[in-house]
Amino acid sequence: MFAIFNFGGWEIILILAVVLILFGAKKLPELAKGLGQGIKEFKKATDNASEGMRHAIEETLPVSSKRLPPAPADTERTVSQVSPGPKA
Repeated sequence: MFAIFNFGGWEIILILAVVLILFGAKKLPELAKGLGQGIKEFKKATDNASEGMRHAIEETLPVSSKRLPPAPADTERTVSQVSPGPKA
């Protein structure tokens, strides 16, 4: 996760030390709990939104464009599947 921001070990330690100084040891668990709940709610909202989009897309697609199971290999060819012969 920290590779996105290109943070090394010393940068992370420095940030944690500054947070500890600013908020104190008693507030850190509360902050971490609030951050965890916020991330959980965000993930839940994105999952609900993606599910709603998927449902809306499935409703708007015409029936003919939905995937159909493949035809068995031993079926006979119909007239429309046979290629036309050479024209005279």
